[in-house]
Amino acid sequence: LDSSLHSASFTILIAQHTTPTAQTPGCKFSSVDLAGMSKILIITTSADTLKNGVKTGLWLEELAAPYRLFKDAGYQVDIASVKGGRTPLDEASLAPDTLAGVAKEFHESSDDMAVLNAAIKLDTVKDLGQYKAVYIPGGHGAVVDLPDNSDVQRILVEMTESGKVVGSVCHGPVAFNHVKLSSGEFLVKGKKVTGFSNSEEEAVGKVDAVPWSLEDELKKEGADYSKKGDWQEYCVVDGKLVTGQNPMSSHAVGEAVLKAIKSA
Repeated sequence: LDSSLHSASFTILIAQHTTPTAQTPGCKFSSVDLAGMSKILIITTSADTLKNGVKTGLWLEELAAPYRLFKDAGYQVDIASVKGGRTPLDEASLAPDTLAGVAKEFHESSDDMAVLNAAIKLDTVKDLGQYKAVYIPGGHGAVVDLPDNSDVQRILVEMTESGKVVGSVCHGPVAFNHVKLSSGEFLVKGKKVTGFSNSEEEAVGKVDAVPWSLEDELKKEGADYSKKGDWQEYCVVDGKLVTGQNPMSSHAVGEAVLKAIKSA
């Protein structure tokens, strides 16, 4: 979602959006998990430009909301990206009528921003046994460098086949596309999932800027894809796989990831 193309109606909806108090059924996490030094891995984009030249990056709320939940639950959180180092932010996610709540607190925290801008280079992340979950936020940058990335695929396969929790929101599930497990089946085959919808992509004017329709590709690979109306909070949990439809679903996805870890 970049500042030049996102719709006025979306701007209004984002401005009205705050951390939800009523959570999607099945996504509520109400008790603090005393996790000690257990860790969660977040994988984010390094890309700052779409194929049509429009600037992009991470949508900050999609990382900030789960990050804060994970930290508050006692987890150590590692942030990794394809290139490592500075994480580009979609400027629209920092607009005064958008930046609010936990995302604003994150952006104003020099400690949090220092972690985000010193991301671990993804190909150096080898010991996945230390992580209870992997979480992938979106932003349109995700469509540029996360699909078909060998390290992203390696991590998703190992975490899934080890029975760990895999979570993602908005455009993040584009990282699941084309990922096959050792059985030869697609990672999402037969799984209930959601992600940024076709109608939302059309609303922000990015249909021609993304490599494929996330909704269509998930369905093509055998996923049981579902969605709600544009910009409505929606979180889907299928065992250890947790997905959210859009930025408004970030908090619910974070809670659901914690709940899935706890029930492991």
